[in-house]
Order: sequence, then C-alpha cells, then structure tokens
Amino acid sequence: MSDQALSAWVGRTEETHDHLSLNLLQRIAATLGEPAPQAGEVLPPLWQWCFFQPAVAETGLGADGHPARGGFLPPADNRNRMWAGGRVEFHAPLKVGAEASRVSTILRVEEKVGRTGSLLFVTVQHDYLQGGQLAVREEQDIVYREPTPPKLAGGAALPQADWQESITPTPTLLFRYSAVTFNGHRIHYDWPYVTETEGYPGLVVHGPLMATLNLRAFCRANPDAKLQRFAYRGMRPLIAPHPFVAGGRIVEPGKAELWTGNDEGIAQQAEVEFN
Repeated sequence: MSDQALSAWVGRTEETHDHLSLNLLQRIAATLGEPAPQAGEVLPPLWQWCFFQPAVAETGLGADGHPARGGFLPPADNRNRMWAGGRVEFHAPLKVGAEASRVSTILRVEEKVGRTGSLLFVTVQHDYLQGGQLAVREEQDIVYREPTPPKLAGGAALPQADWQESITPTPTLLFRYSAVTFNGHRIHYDWPYVTETEGYPGLVVHGPLMATLNLRAFCRANPDAKLQRFAYRGMRPLIAPHPFVAGGRIVEPGKAELWTGNDEGIAQQAEVEFN
C-alpha cells in the first residue's frame, strides 16, 4: 500500500465492552498458577489482555489464525504478524467482577526497511475505562514482516539480577494462554504451521505472556511497589519447551530494568517505573 493509503488508517477507533468475569479470571489464574482474584479485588497487572478480544468466527480468520486484515487494522497481505512491544500506564485499578470498556485508536502506521526486509509498524492506543474513569492506557506496537527466517539468537547476555524466576513454557501453558486471551495465532499451538510455514524450530512463547510473567516477577520481588509505567520490547523469540528466566534489577529509586531470556541472551527487555 502507498503511504497515502496507509495514513488513511491513522485515527480509526473502535470501542469494546466486557465484564471482568470471575469465570474467566479463574481460568487465567489456573493458567498462570495464581490464586484467582475475587469480586471487588484489583485485576492483576496486564490481565486486561485476556478481555476485550473480538469474537471472530473461524470464517473471518486469516491463514495465520489472526482475524483477517483490513478491518480495524490495515491490510498487510502475505506478511507475518508479531506483537513487538508496547508501553503501559497505570492510572487506577481495574476491579474484578465489574463492567469495563476499551477504546482503541490507531496512532501510527509506518513502513520501514530492516535487516529482514520490509516491515509495517502499526501503533495502537488502548484506553481501559471503568465507571467512566481511565484505569490503564497503553500503546501496543504491532509489526508485519515479510516471510523471512526469524531471528532466533544474538540477544545480549542476561545482566546480573536482583531477582529471578525460572519458567518452563510447556505446550500446555502456551495453548491455555492462547485460549484465555482468545488468540488464534497458530505459531503458539500448531506445530506443523509454525515449523513449516513460518520457519520456527518449535512453538513460540507469546510476547504478552513473557511481559506478564516479567512484571509478575517484579511485583513478587517488590510487593510494596505501586506501578506507574511499564515498557517492553521483544528482541527475539523464545521457543517451547526450553526454560527461560524472568529477572530484573533496581537501577535507581523508582526505576527497574526487567528481562526474559535464557543462555542465548535476552528475548524481551523491559523497564518499570514505580512509587
């Protein structure tokens, strides 16, 4: 598409409503090995990604399992989609068992050329509201890349950590996280597709799952911290079932560096600001 055609998508909005239901939260909690929050309690950080997902029929999906392109998001035919990273601001708690809404706006659509070919970057802002109050604001970076071999190695070495948790991403964990987020992307559960079509050596760990586990490790190590901002960026994929770690360190008062990775280096790096 031309730059002019791509720019026509900037400013598009859509609004989605959902109920932060106890039934789904019990399934999320079971997937992540956490106790389920109760009605009126605070939704754990980044669990909002399990809600507000469009219920698209299978006939409305593309070959990769994502909703067919050209609806809310711009078309990017014959390219592989990745959730590249994002930035999250925490303004107020989302409460369990109540109605909430998400207002999504396309902020930027940019075509770039990288080492692996042409890349289409789409930045979407999501505002999560409850009771008319902004609770969470995030910018999500989506990248569509030409079908080329994925970058699997070459990440920077893991830094010295103040805290660290070990995680084994079993196929069951990936499947269940896909289920609770209603994510049909086949790279996370379809072995023939991910290895033969997209060229990975195995099932790919979700970027949002890495971010959720990364921030969870921070919160466990720093239980008194009040989250303000969280930024994360994918560096390379992680492949199941090879273990990885979620770790981090305080770099100055109110600021920490986080990462997920393994002996091949960092896979996702992040930064959190807190009180």
